[in-house]
Amino acid sequence: MHRQATDKGIFLIQAFEGFSAFPYRDVAGLWTVGIGHLIKPSETFTMLTPQEGEALLRKDLWTAERAVLRLIRVPLNDSQFDALVSFTFNLGSGSLQRSALRAKINRGEYEAAGDEFLKWIWAGKKKSKGLLRRRIAERGMFLRNF
Repeated sequence: MHRQATDKGIFLIQAFEGFSAFPYRDVAGLWTVGIGHLIKPSETFTMLTPQEGEALLRKDLWTAERAVLRLIRVPLNDSQFDALVSFTFNLGSGSLQRSALRAKINRGEYEAAGDEFLKWIWAGKKKSKGLLRRRIAERGMFLRNF
């Protein structure tokens, strides 16, 4: 069974990723378009509508959703799942896989796991205010209804 992020989770991701109709280089220097879509070498984009950007995001989220389902072995409510999909979409499945966040969740230490989000605020060797805001929002979503 494949579980999908809810509309609330997608809204959170959209709020932090933003939308660009035109390709641009992200902070890591990677070509990106729409709502955080990393452009593959086989892809060409000139301009996207917001609807095309959202459709591309929903397709891209499949990878993050699968990773969360594969790596987390305990029950998650929708808010927890959405927060982890946002985290994984932003940082990649490898970050979730090797994180203390994952380990604490899998031990059922949900409340302690919430604080682990706040450790992922670095862009290079600098603290990022944008990443801090995102991690605070993900933490809040993760701990909601807990």
